[in-house]
Amino acid sequence: MKRKVAVLPGDGIGKEVMEGTMKVLSAVADRFGHTFEFHKGRIGGDAIDQDGMPLPDETLRICKESDAALLGAVGGPKWESLPGHLRPERGLLGIRKELGLFANLRPVTAFDSLLHASPLKPDRIKGVDMLIVRELTGGLYFGTPSERRNGGDEVVDTLHYTRSEIERIVEQGFEAASKRRQKLTSVDKANVLESSRMWREVVEEKAKAYPDVEVEHMLVDAAAMKMVQNPSHFDVIVTENLFGDILSDEASMITGSLGMLPSASLRSDGFGMYEPVHGSAPDIAGKNLANPLAMILSGAMMLKYSFEMHDEAEAIEKAVKEVLDAGYYTSDLANGSTKALGTDAMIKKVIYQLEEAGATAGIMEAYA
Repeated sequence: MKRKVAVLPGDGIGKEVMEGTMKVLSAVADRFGHTFEFHKGRIGGDAIDQDGMPLPDETLRICKESDAALLGAVGGPKWESLPGHLRPERGLLGIRKELGLFANLRPVTAFDSLLHASPLKPDRIKGVDMLIVRELTGGLYFGTPSERRNGGDEVVDTLHYTRSEIERIVEQGFEAASKRRQKLTSVDKANVLESSRMWREVVEEKAKAYPDVEVEHMLVDAAAMKMVQNPSHFDVIVTENLFGDILSDEASMITGSLGMLPSASLRSDGFGMYEPVHGSAPDIAGKNLANPLAMILSGAMMLKYSFEMHDEAEAIEKAVKEVLDAGYYTSDLANGSTKALGTDAMIKKVIYQLEEAGATAGIMEAYA
């Protein structure tokens, strides 16, 4: 099977983890008989430096002509003094809007071999397996353009949603919950915000079509506390843009590192953009220190959600787990381990596990 993939390395460590993910996907292609065509584009600070804007038209063209997109990370101190419309993050927000990527899926899994890396007690996080479904193209980030008034003494940011925008993300949450443990937590701030009150109305309406899914409403501040107190309480969380942004970063501490969290940004036709939750980490860029696993696991999500290649996705996830179970970590997870690996070495370990599993499968098939 042949698939075209837009590759947007972005800034900082994005370039390093992206190169590794392309190598992992090539190993998957060899093992399972696929072809992935990678087409590179620029975004964020890299695009500002070379094209004068954070999201060039050429990048959008590449994405629209591809079956899915991979994104590394954007931003860094180098571009912080630029006007708001030219900041690298505007490229990220813009591409989500232009491609209609309204649903952000962020799985949070507590690996037994990484319990030591979390600031939470092992017995509190063991077995945690949640999915945060975040609305991605509405809310405070996309309301009426922010402005300062009265000589800069007042500021205005607008939180805006339409009912249809809420309906489609809530449906994504219910669909995900129906395929997992059938529990949906809807997070809002309905005691204060009118947008949240409409959000609750939509959740109650949509719940009628999913009678087997248990639904609970939770205020965002209570959800933030519960995530620390008892994270295994959650199965699927569905929430709006700002709340999802904050809660998913909080949830990253369950795994011990942002370097372990992949994500998918989807639209209704199956096209998706896949990226790690972590940032560009310019302080370690080019030093072979970055954890590539979140980007690699984002590649696995691409195989699963956009390409329906479930066995292939599972093969990557299994290879990552086996490497971690063997005690190999990058420095953000190592906790003094003598087996701490650099970026390149970790990528090679994952590829080795993939190839070894493929060779074993071939032997077993030959003798079947």
